[in-house]
Amino acid sequence: MFDPFISGLLSVLQWQTLLYLVIGVAVGFWVGILPGLGGATTMALMLPFIYKMTPAQALPFLLGMYSVCSTTGDITSVLFGIPGEPTTVATILDGYAMAKKGEAGRALGAALMSSLVGALVGAACMTFAIPVVRPLVLAFGSPEMFMVIVIGLTCISSLTGRGERAILLGLVAGGLGFLCSMVGQEQHVGIHRFTFGQVYLMGGLPLIPVVVGIYAIPEIIDLIVEGTPIAVDLPTGKLGKGVTEGVKDTFRHFWLTIRCSLLGFFVGLMPALGSGAAQWVAYAHAAQSGRTLEERNGFGKGDVRGVLGPGSANNSKEGGGLIPTVAFGIPAGPGMAVLLGGFLLLGIVPGPEMLTKHLTLTFSMVWTIVIANIIAVAASLCFIDHLAKLTTIRGNLIVPFLLLLCFIGAYSSNNHPGDLIVMCVFGGLGYLMAGFDWPRPPFVLGFILGNLAERYFYTSTSRYGAVWLLRPSVIILFCLAVVVALYPAFLQRRLQAKGRREATDAGQR
Repeated sequence: MFDPFISGLLSVLQWQTLLYLVIGVAVGFWVGILPGLGGATTMALMLPFIYKMTPAQALPFLLGMYSVCSTTGDITSVLFGIPGEPTTVATILDGYAMAKKGEAGRALGAALMSSLVGALVGAACMTFAIPVVRPLVLAFGSPEMFMVIVIGLTCISSLTGRGERAILLGLVAGGLGFLCSMVGQEQHVGIHRFTFGQVYLMGGLPLIPVVVGIYAIPEIIDLIVEGTPIAVDLPTGKLGKGVTEGVKDTFRHFWLTIRCSLLGFFVGLMPALGSGAAQWVAYAHAAQSGRTLEERNGFGKGDVRGVLGPGSANNSKEGGGLIPTVAFGIPAGPGMAVLLGGFLLLGIVPGPEMLTKHLTLTFSMVWTIVIANIIAVAASLCFIDHLAKLTTIRGNLIVPFLLLLCFIGAYSSNNHPGDLIVMCVFGGLGYLMAGFDWPRPPFVLGFILGNLAERYFYTSTSRYGAVWLLRPSVIILFCLAVVVALYPAFLQRRLQAKGRREATDAGQR
């Protein structure tokens, strides 16, 4: 095991392979910053260039490109509130709030360093987990996948504000997102739902225009109305000086970063669960980590832990996603599906041979994730001071650029004018939700997981009837979902009781 591990590193460090890796990282760096295009789409566009490459050169090129998109996607999310990648939406909640307070450098430092830690954790877990997780992955059928999605949906209780009204609004928003995910042709029976006779809607609502509309358009409208820079509360000194504090925050909350990385790895391990779920599960866990009522209420208003959680999970999920792709030929998401196509173009057959005959190549992919993220984070840290200054530009000057990014991101989803209409419609919905203080994260979570929940529920019921509800693994996962759903309320009551006791003790003194 040790010899292939070292051989994989040496193969990546060969000058031709390292050159292809750097080129891939450079492409992925800019793709991540520009919203909409996405790592999977970029990889698909680059497949024709790998025909004359060897597998040892082509895989670092593709995987290096793909693995850094989430890292640099955080930059746009923090600075402008526009998701650079669909997997960086959760970073907006606290990252953009920190940018508004003039802490863009700190938020970027925390996002980049946590991304690096997540990549390292994901790569390490992949190294040790490949022989172990084979029975686990094969044991997870459609009933277990449905219950894992239910656990993801129960995170809605952690993504809302505090109080019964906030939780109720969060459930309604999540239900609305779930309802929007049902637009289009039903996957199993073929019934058209909410399409209104439009061919465009038969494929469902695209994720990127919906997310850009919900999050970016309301912030742009606020910039137009207020006419102020993004950073309205400027600290003294250089904006980028907080990057050191952001890096330190990663290690101040090191165990939270590690836990969220492990959560991201586990979610990435589940085929077809979707990479978007990892960030929300990690963010919900980070939101539950507050030890006092004030700390928990600070999430969504600029708490650095709300950046560390999804930042680390975004990159660790890639290590998890590679395991079913390499070991079983089961792509864990769109990006892994494109990578699987690259395997076939190169004459590589995923399966047991990747763990025996081609073990050196498998370990080279682990090293690719590590080296690519080190290069991307180092390059990003060099420019953070200049990037953070973008938040000081007056709103009326930066709005045209932001609108251009939004329209490019939305239109690149399907290259259809309907994408722009969807973005504008959901932009209006997002503005109303923000104006009436409705939480938007539950809407996005419900929209992301809605299709998956419906698919696995239908498959489970049609294949097993109602008997699947009695499977031991399903019962265990259901109990875990109940714990995840009720834990925030339990912790809230506990913190309130603690606060009353402290107030009483202070009054007696």
